[in-house]
Amino acid sequence: MTARIIAVANQKGGVGKTTTVVNLAASLAEQGRRVLIVDLDPQGNATMGSGIDKSALSRSVYHVLLAEHEVAEVVQPAKQGGYDVLPANRDLSAAEVELMQELAREARLKNALEQVAANYDYILIDSPPSLNLLTLNGLVAAQGVLIPMVCEYYALEGLTDLVNTLRKVRLAVNPKIEIMGLLRTMFDARSNLSQQVSEQLARHFGDKVFDTVIPRNIRLAEAPSHGLPALIYDRNARGAQAYIALAAELTARLEPQTTTAEQ
Repeated sequence: MTARIIAVANQKGGVGKTTTVVNLAASLAEQGRRVLIVDLDPQGNATMGSGIDKSALSRSVYHVLLAEHEVAEVVQPAKQGGYDVLPANRDLSAAEVELMQELAREARLKNALEQVAANYDYILIDSPPSLNLLTLNGLVAAQGVLIPMVCEYYALEGLTDLVNTLRKVRLAVNPKIEIMGLLRTMFDARSNLSQQVSEQLARHFGDKVFDTVIPRNIRLAEAPSHGLPALIYDRNARGAQAYIALAAELTARLEPQTTTAEQ
């Protein structure tokens, strides 16, 4: 069976995309799933959060997009996370300009991942917080999009923009892509606004909204500075437990027969 490829995307920054990618990857790996993170953000935060020094990279996803190296030549293990990483650093900023003259430039990542898709159960793509050629490569490669969002005033407006973008991508280049789920992140249960926006999401998107909610949690915020997923940094933290629950919910949605057989 080939990998399920999921782009974690939101055009709004600061919603927990990288936190979700790293901690979901670690939680899926603990379930015994083979996982690859593709870091498509020039900031390289998913790379650093997985314990890989982005400044020491001689090869990165940049070289894969430019077809200078294959994925298998660039992938590195997140030694304490149990998953693999296709790492990124600032070099990636130049990829967009360099790809502008290339044919099928929006499908570079898709074509590259086809070479390794059979080696993984899940491939999670950490998208940059903007709609650019890098994000487009992620959306073309993916079968589904997981959308992290903070339940605040401007969130729904940003979500509308992303849904419109996905509609255009589906019509133009990737008819298979769909919203896999919406994830409420940095959730403050004491806030009336959070509760109101959460209710609006449930009304508009129904069962597309994950039951799992990721709380605001200091241990979750501290973990990346140690190059660790929260699951390894402090397993008992509320944030770590929430991502373990998210992994279980995701596999129950996408692997109903496998999950049932395991029980």
